[in-house]
Amino acid sequence: MTLILAIDQSTSATKAMLFNENAHLLDHVNVPHQQYFPKSGWVEHDAEEIYQNVLTAVRSLKEKNPSGLYQAAWFSLTNQRETIVIFDRENGKPLNHAIVWQDRRGEEFCSSLRKAALSQIVQKKTGLLVDTYFPASKLTWIKNNLPDLNERLVQGTALIGTIDTYLIYRLTHGKVYATDHTNASRTLFYDIDTLQWDRSLLSVFELSIAELPEIRESASCFGETDFEGILEKPLMIVGVMGDSQAALFAERCFQPGMAKVTFGTGSSILLNIGHEKKYSENGIVTAIGWVLNREPTYAFEGITNFTGAVIAWLKDQLGLIHDPAETESLAASVPDHGGVYFVPSFVGMGAPYWKADAQGAIFGLTPGVKKEHIVRAALEGIGFTVTDVLRIMGKDADMPLLQLCADGGAVRNQFLMQFVADINQRELIVSTLPELSALGAVFSGGLACGYYTDLQSLQQIDMSVRRYLPAMPAEKVNDLFAGWNQSVQKILL
Repeated sequence: MTLILAIDQSTSATKAMLFNENAHLLDHVNVPHQQYFPKSGWVEHDAEEIYQNVLTAVRSLKEKNPSGLYQAAWFSLTNQRETIVIFDRENGKPLNHAIVWQDRRGEEFCSSLRKAALSQIVQKKTGLLVDTYFPASKLTWIKNNLPDLNERLVQGTALIGTIDTYLIYRLTHGKVYATDHTNASRTLFYDIDTLQWDRSLLSVFELSIAELPEIRESASCFGETDFEGILEKPLMIVGVMGDSQAALFAERCFQPGMAKVTFGTGSSILLNIGHEKKYSENGIVTAIGWVLNREPTYAFEGITNFTGAVIAWLKDQLGLIHDPAETESLAASVPDHGGVYFVPSFVGMGAPYWKADAQGAIFGLTPGVKKEHIVRAALEGIGFTVTDVLRIMGKDADMPLLQLCADGGAVRNQFLMQFVADINQRELIVSTLPELSALGAVFSGGLACGYYTDLQSLQQIDMSVRRYLPAMPAEKVNDLFAGWNQSVQKILL
């Protein structure tokens, strides 16, 4: 049996996982890290804590599986995207807290670019919107507010990188300063056409940076590591991907028209659009899905800000439930939503509406409405929100939705999964493995070291899934969406 070590360094925690070649998760260790909120709209992580947590997680996994890690064939890495770290060239240690993708401190500069119409230039080259979600404007903030740190970047004594770059640099003791295309493409200074850094984009953000990491394909070697002596022998670092693209890869959405939805706090929706890039006129970004054998696969990406978080809100703020699992039975206990529509725009509306100041709302309340109706409407609101994105993606890509896959924590909710299948009028293929991002990196690593021969060989792996077939009549779907659209329009006023 071939064993593979993987790290999923996410926004909330670091997970070390042990897989076999048949995509079975054998064991895992989860080590959370602290979230820092020094000012309103600021979100930071301690990158040193993250690195130490990687070592802790691997050490713990080794203690549980001493022979397993000794026999591991390679090590793969997936990571939270867009979070940026500045670290010392000599020792790799961080020089400042990592600035997280959720951080909004670059909004003033982004707003100035949008007013100056420079956003169109940026979007054409990067496929992305000018937004502080991405690292570029955060680096501009550093230039304007932390001049000493900026000077080190200009001189080259400090380096920048997304989490993958930083961890690889530390794990290889500075021998490898590199990233992959999926992470590079999320910075706002990577050209999705040339597949290279674009210094003119740095100029747009008024940045002068001496050195940027080498860009490699995900299915490449990024050096080797023994995790500071934790392992008896070093492992090749092969298979590096940003978490959302890694989930698309793990779902094996290798053909145009295949899409995946990751149900997390928010939801990441990716649609494979093929080897030729396309642009959306409705706020959907164009992403690099992956680059394999020098050929890019592009994807449309939509982010919804508040989907799974709705369930936490029902529990923690309203007290309607004690456990998220209760929502499934409560929703199924009533025949319909009782005329209630729940629009979960708690932190603004993302794709395809993009109204940052939108607020959440519940419509259709009458004396006959019970908590079961509200819970059901909340779950349906998640389904509607995701489907809005899928519909506009298909329209702008001018292609049918061939396959729809789902992963993430909320896939355990069978009511929600059936509703998503119903309103999309498509079979929904749901993974029973929650760690799909890590598995995508493992698949990529297997291609890099020749264990898997090609994408077709990955398709042959028998993965455990649950299939939901649409059962709702089309007329009812149309009626439900008419009510949903009316509710959304009230939010947009």
